[in-house]
Amino acid sequence: MTDTIDRDALRAKYREERDKRIRPDGNEQYLQPTGRFAHLLDDPYTPRVERDPVTDEVEVVIIGGGFSGLTTGARLKQAGITDVRIVEGGGDVGGAWYWNRYPGAMCDTAAMVYLPLLEETGHMPSTKYVFAPEIFAHARRIATHFGLYEGALFSTQVSKLEWDDADARWIVHTDRGDAIRARFVSMGTGPLHRPKLPGIPGIESFEGPCFHTSRWDYGLTGGDPEGAPMTKLAGKRVGIVGTGATAVQCIPALSRDAGELFVVQRTPSSIDVRNNHPIDPEWFASLGPGWQQRWLTNFATLQTGGFADEDLVHDGWTDISQRIRDRVVKMLGEGATFGPEAMLKAYEESDDEKMEEIRARVDAVVRDPGTAAALKPWYRQLCKRPCFHDEYLQAYNNPNTHLVDTDGKGVERIDATGVWVNGTHVELDLIIFASGFEVGTPAARRSGFETYGRDGVSLSEAWDEGMQSLHGMHVHGFPNLFVVGPSQGSNLISNITQNLTEAGTTIATILCHAHDVGATRVEVTPEAQSAWVQLLEGSVRAFIGNPECTPGYYNNEGGPITRKQRLNGSGYPEGPVAFWQYLDRWRTDGEFRGLTFT
Repeated sequence: MTDTIDRDALRAKYREERDKRIRPDGNEQYLQPTGRFAHLLDDPYTPRVERDPVTDEVEVVIIGGGFSGLTTGARLKQAGITDVRIVEGGGDVGGAWYWNRYPGAMCDTAAMVYLPLLEETGHMPSTKYVFAPEIFAHARRIATHFGLYEGALFSTQVSKLEWDDADARWIVHTDRGDAIRARFVSMGTGPLHRPKLPGIPGIESFEGPCFHTSRWDYGLTGGDPEGAPMTKLAGKRVGIVGTGATAVQCIPALSRDAGELFVVQRTPSSIDVRNNHPIDPEWFASLGPGWQQRWLTNFATLQTGGFADEDLVHDGWTDISQRIRDRVVKMLGEGATFGPEAMLKAYEESDDEKMEEIRARVDAVVRDPGTAAALKPWYRQLCKRPCFHDEYLQAYNNPNTHLVDTDGKGVERIDATGVWVNGTHVELDLIIFASGFEVGTPAARRSGFETYGRDGVSLSEAWDEGMQSLHGMHVHGFPNLFVVGPSQGSNLISNITQNLTEAGTTIATILCHAHDVGATRVEVTPEAQSAWVQLLEGSVRAFIGNPECTPGYYNNEGGPITRKQRLNGSGYPEGPVAFWQYLDRWRTDGEFRGLTFT
């Protein structure tokens, strides 16, 4: 297929579509929920029960009860460190999977690798890709299995984290008046819990009901997270603003149940085949001990361009990487020299081929030619998070479902009765915002609190010119603090939970060593931190995407890719698998190079 592609014309089309979407305000185009929308930061699922402030001391406080906190807590408990407390703003564990209860919500990475600690908890996923209720249930399973509910504080938002240097303790302040002292703090707040809104003029003027997908209001729609019909939408004109990963999942259910559905699109997502299917219990039982780690390594290897004898996961993430690998092998067999030029050529040809297939699929599925044309993505596959679905495109064949394409401009304005797009008014009874979460904004804004280390220096100040760390986890001037996330470490964005599990193992190992040597402080040296940052700066691996891409959170919304942006999204130069191998050697040789234990 690639021999028939006019690459010059394709590049010109990609640039044209990118340019019409570039906005000077970048990330500033989004609004924090305030005023009429302040309730979007509230918890609609668990009533807040008043309690007395907690002022005790624990060994480890884990901020965040999502998979970051759960995997860290599990590894600590396995290592014999039992005095652990989770502090979580939601009413239960689960993180993103506590908040996201919209219809159709499910993982878009195969459950066999996405759900952490499957072997440890003895759980078999029901299908290759599981729905949100099953993911939430697995989060609760981990918490129960490892005793992480004991002492946990839910419906409790951290308001400030400050280091007491004289006593070598962190003080965790919360909105409940708590002042918990902790020897160590693991911070896994993540970006996928704080909703953002599109900065559309007049957004507060709509007189009908509206909500964000992460705070789905089943009282308005009817139905439930398990997929029951949303009977209260019958006869209603429903609008959904956004066509990213969340919208792709909930639009089929809205199309099924709404009187009329109006999908307001700025940029179409790439929609590959999902091909979901049940997991066979007999096959699952035959996998043998250590199967999940084998699957995790296999997935990460293939998804990042490595070589493996077999593709165990076999999904859309590994497909493009295998195409690149096969092309490189073919080129080398034809006499090409292995190097950056060969890799770039193989990548571009493979991506062109894949995206042509995705656009052809739109034509094959969507019957209306005009709608099909507007649903075609004109960018490289990894410019935006790839989506996989077998009902999304089909929804546009339903007579009640209308694509309102804005040709990259977005909604002009909102008034009391609906939205204006391209000079045309669309009257609506309900507006649903599928506008995503805080990504790419300062850490304190995403987490909702500031962290103050030695001498009262805030983490925001320390990272004013970009993230500074060792392994993405340790920050000089912030002893006994562990930052958990993919940045400046493995940086595997296609399967976030693997980053978190490896981090939990590392934290448990470090704390065990601190106990063994009687250390009260663990801190990275400034030299080791500087050396790590220099290593990352020499790398081309970064989550922050290509400025040639269509704007989105992968590339700072099309804004400048500064040194700060690159540092905030960088990863180990040799890739995630090499990073985990390096990290395993680092934490098992007993030296913990770069850290001081005092």
